Amino acid sequence: MFTDSHLAAATLTPEAIRLALMRPAPPHEENDLHAISLKEGSKVTEAAVLVPLVHRPQGLQLLLTQRTAHLRDHAGQISFPGGRVEPDDPDREATALRETEEEIGIARERIRLLGRLPGYEIPSGFRIVPVVGWVEPPFVLRPDDFEVAEIFEAPLAHFLEPANYQRREYRFNGRHRHYLAIPYEGRYIWGATAGMLYSLCRVIHGR
Repeated sequence: MFTDSHLAAATLTPEAIRLALMRPAPPHEENDLHAISLKEGSKVTEAAVLVPLVHRPQGLQLLLTQRTAHLRDHAGQISFPGGRVEPDDPDREATALRETEEEIGIARERIRLLGRLPGYEIPSGFRIVPVVGWVEPPFVLRPDDFEVAEIFEAPLAHFLEPANYQRREYRFNGRHRHYLAIPYEGRYIWGATAGMLYSLCRVIHGR
């Protein structure tokens, strides 16, 4: 679709993103060792997140949160607003919108949903559906102080450059774990968030 990340970020429209998300997802690459499938019979927690793309004069920005240090799951990590599916949620889009409003205060009426990225599973048992949303300013942020330590924006172009992604591994409970990371201005974005961003990068570029 695009070959230049800055061109992509500068020229993307809601319709272009929606069409990209409707196409079949690119197949996994041989070195996509971070991408796992939960074993049959595993205890699974269904979840959804919003991937918020903020339309700014200087170009599309990605809105991210940093989780507070005391949370039980993924404490201190940089993430998208989102969380567990509740019984009253009719679909994953509803989960993403509800969680976004609860966590950072953006009303669902300010968000235009564009489509889904491929689902993402992580070793802790979460099965996450990333929902991409277009956000037009102005909007008011009201972070939930219990869950959110910080909210910040970063240029989407940085995350559409494949060379910015790093493949890492570490040893945990006697097993090797593989993950992606994409540092940005002193912040370390890794794990599921980086993996979903890489998926967005590949979908936008169409490869």
